[in-house]
Amino acid sequence: MVMKNTHNPHTFHIPVMGTGFTINTSLKVAQYGISSVLSLVDDVLIEQMREYHSKQNNLPFEPVSDRENDFRATRITKYLNLLNDLTKEQSNQIRLSPFEDGTKITKYFEMLPDSDLKSKYKLMLAENNKQEKARIQEELRQAVSIGSIDVNIMTKLDRDIYHHGEKLPSEFSDASSALRGFANSSLNSSIIFSAGMNRRLYGYIPQFRDFFPNSTGEIKKKIILKVSDFRSAIIQGKFLALKGLWVSEFRIESGLNCGGHAFASQGYLLGPILEEFRIKKDELIENLFKIYTKNLLKKGIDSLDTPPETRVTVQGGIGTAEEQNLLLHHYKVDGTGWGTPFLLAPDVVNIDSEHLEKLIAAADTDVFLSNSSPLGVPFWNLRTSASEQLRRDRIEQNKPGSSCPKGFLVSNTEFTKVPICHASRVFQKRKLKEIQNSENITKDIFKQLISNVTDKSCICNDLAGSATLPLGIDPKATPSVCCGPNIVNFSKATSLEEMINHIYGKISLLHNDNRSHMFIKEINLYIDFLKDEMKKTSDGLLDKTTKYFQEFKQNLLSGIEHYYEIADQFNQIQREKFQKDLDNLLDEIEMLTLKPLQQPS
Repeated sequence: MVMKNTHNPHTFHIPVMGTGFTINTSLKVAQYGISSVLSLVDDVLIEQMREYHSKQNNLPFEPVSDRENDFRATRITKYLNLLNDLTKEQSNQIRLSPFEDGTKITKYFEMLPDSDLKSKYKLMLAENNKQEKARIQEELRQAVSIGSIDVNIMTKLDRDIYHHGEKLPSEFSDASSALRGFANSSLNSSIIFSAGMNRRLYGYIPQFRDFFPNSTGEIKKKIILKVSDFRSAIIQGKFLALKGLWVSEFRIESGLNCGGHAFASQGYLLGPILEEFRIKKDELIENLFKIYTKNLLKKGIDSLDTPPETRVTVQGGIGTAEEQNLLLHHYKVDGTGWGTPFLLAPDVVNIDSEHLEKLIAAADTDVFLSNSSPLGVPFWNLRTSASEQLRRDRIEQNKPGSSCPKGFLVSNTEFTKVPICHASRVFQKRKLKEIQNSENITKDIFKQLISNVTDKSCICNDLAGSATLPLGIDPKATPSVCCGPNIVNFSKATSLEEMINHIYGKISLLHNDNRSHMFIKEINLYIDFLKDEMKKTSDGLLDKTTKYFQEFKQNLLSGIEHYYEIADQFNQIQREKFQKDLDNLLDEIEMLTLKPLQQPS
């Protein structure tokens, strides 16, 4: 059995949201022991944020020009070092502050969940003996910890870099440069790899000593894998263990009930996935540890006697303290991720006042699973965002597509030798002309093909607008907002303290009393997704087999069967509603007619 983490005082983390929303969230929450994640995609934004925060803190700033050698990695390293230095200073100030109403150290302990540390704080408050009170206060000061400043690399975003038309070596690719930027930083934290396995990137990790245990067994730079299921954890975990690399956390995210890019599975639901991790976690760790120790020795690194800590966390659509407690206590996860609700907390994330109001007013129809991402992956989007409005305006003016100012999502070589982006004006102009010259297609299919092209928007630039607009870095920015469907259950601006009180069940910020349980919502999303795929396949826009849809349907039915089995975890009122919702969904799924579809040749 592996010991659970005893250093993180909170039971939740704040996941990465876009490129701009959480780019500096650590400066707002790490001092209170809360871990958060920032994206390493946009080094232009990272450099802008380094300049902004250097000036805000009266620190010298020397820009890193894009003409410098290895500028991308250097920008990332310098920014992460700045965050590390500033959060350490913030934490020191907390330790020095008095235990009085309104001070930061009081805020630190008041926000903690029920725990031994919180109990000690309450004991201090009740203590009347001055000397004993001072002694406990000193112990509490020493217990103050900094939340982890974690970083995220979306493994699909691994653009090769060209110079004068010639491709540079792989270590200069976007993902490898970002990895190097993190590895060379002073942070003692984790890197999260999302969107699947990238063999080239994973093969580059062993170049950096901080990913291996030191003489005391500590791993300074830890690896977190965002995975969709247990099988993915096994495959990626073994691949890394063979290189002497340990996975310190498997971060499970709902395939559809999330924010940003949605990596839908074939109907595999979150509950059954978590159940498999609960049952097989120790076995997984044992098997990975055997491979890991052998390959540490091959690298001349002393083997460990026991496995390093491996956490399992979950995120995606969590909205109530009851849901959080079900995940922690029934499925035995080590922590949860709360993302979308924090978009309404401007003291936690970057968001301008106009888009904050749009999120507050958002209805179900305003938040949609879009075709906006140039990666071809479904993307949760806010229909009323400035980015979406600009995209529609360009189409109206017969000038679809973006100038592609940053180019982080380039991947298409259909018309060019050097990859270009599906959202770029260059690509869309050529692709639309090709479609318009097509023959033997129906009017409906023609319309859909056109939409597939013009739906793509410049999210790699516009997701930065959430930071550059309110901070005055780019007053003309048109932000894209990648909220998940959970946003419609919250309808007012809030704060870090209020959201934490909501997470831990002290208050409720929900405005929708009829909100579906997170598990029910996910099933609904998968049913809609299944219906959409069936229609696109019938129209010839997708190439899926009848067997695929049958397996999809069976996976949903198996998931519902699991949820019936855990219904006794709810109180009577909640259980009755949960079971009734399951009954209705079961009927809907069983009534789906998986009509024979043309088999791919």
